Amino acid sequence: MIDKTAFWIVLPALAFGTYAIRFSFLGTLGARPLPAWLTRCLRYTAVAVLPALVAPGVLWPAATGGETDPARLAAAGVTLLVGLVTRSTMAAILAGGATLYALLAVAG
Repeated sequence: MIDKTAFWIVLPALAFGTYAIRFSFLGTLGARPLPAWLTRCLRYTAVAVLPALVAPGVLWPAATGGETDPARLAAAGVTLLVGLVTRSTMAAILAGGATLYALLAVAG
């Protein structure tokens, strides 16, 4: 555990840093339109972040000690396929979750 003094030094520093990062973008550009190239790039941010968050849990899951698990790979594949076919985020998530739980139940 971090001691209380270090915590209360780090917490405001991180809060200020986060505020400064956001203000540097929003505060300086607030009323001006963004350039077309930047708007185009920002459109793909969410699409890039979600796989980056999910990939470690699929490829190196903590539940298996970091070993790739066929159930998780299959669930990721089903999620991708359902997402591509239906264009529905919720359908993809539900199909992937159901696949993962079903395969884990069968595998024991």
